This record gives sequence, C-alpha cells and structure tokens, in this order.
Amino acid sequence: MDVREVYEELFGRIRPLVDRAVSGLTPAELATVPAPGTNSIGWLAWHIARIGDHHLSEVMNADQVWVTSSWPAEFGLAPDPDNVGYGHTPDDVASVQPTGPDACLGYLDEVVGRTKTFLTGLTPDGLDVIVDRRWDPPVTLGVRLVSIANDALQHAGQAAYVRGLLRL
Repeated sequence: MDVREVYEELFGRIRPLVDRAVSGLTPAELATVPAPGTNSIGWLAWHIARIGDHHLSEVMNADQVWVTSSWPAEFGLAPDPDNVGYGHTPDDVASVQPTGPDACLGYLDEVVGRTKTFLTGLTPDGLDVIVDRRWDPPVTLGVRLVSIANDALQHAGQAAYVRGLLRL
C-alpha cells in the first residue's frame, strides 16, 4: 500500500460514519442539542464538510464548494467562506439548520469527491510541501490532510454519540 492509498482509505471512512449518524433524521432531530452548549448532529455533519472544504480549498488555491454552490441555503446560512464552526456560540450552533440528511450528505459528497480527486495526484514528496506558514512549525500537506481527517472522524463519532443520547 502506498501513501496515496493510505490517505484514500483514511478519507474513505468519513462518509459512511456521517451517513449512519444522519440517515433517517428529521430537520428537527438534526438540530437538537443533547444539552445546552453542545453541538447538534446537523451542526457536526455541516462542520465536517466545512472543514474539509475550507482547508482543502486553501491547499488547492481554489474556491470553496460552499461559496460557489447552493449548499448554504440548505443549512439556513450565508455563503461566508470563513464560517466553519470554530468559536461558534450556542446561538451560532442553533443557526445551522439543515433541511434534512440529504443536505448533510450532499454537501459532504461534493467535498469528499473533490478530496478523492485531489488525492489521486498525491505523492510522497508532495506531503512535505509547506501549505501553512501561520504555525510554528509550519504545516505540511501531509499534516494538514491528517488534521482534516482527524477532525472529521472525531466529529463523526460525536454525531453518532449524540444520536445515541437522543435515542434517534
């Protein structure tokens, strides 16, 4: 197995986990928080796609799917390229209102599709390219990809947990 295949396997695990967390839920269930100050399943699914879209678009020096598509309306949000969920207050979390599981999965599918295409050109040397100098040490492409996948997998697990808490 080469490094590209490892990353493809890693990123390939995200979509099925999100699917299990959101499938069959109503918009109200997607927006339900298990306790004050926590995140809803819909917010978690949205955030997974937003981080992947935001970070990968930055690496690719390309527009985000979020700002070039109709997905923001499916979540009741504006197409703000900087709104990815970091620092969200409970009111911000409540403002993320997916129209249903298809919105969560559809946006994620576009981001995952773009990610898969990007990964086909991945080389071992490419992983060492610095993609973000705002950190010390600077972030390489390999580290950024692990960060995106790690964030997504953690939040997918949280969404599954919330679903269990709410007995949905």
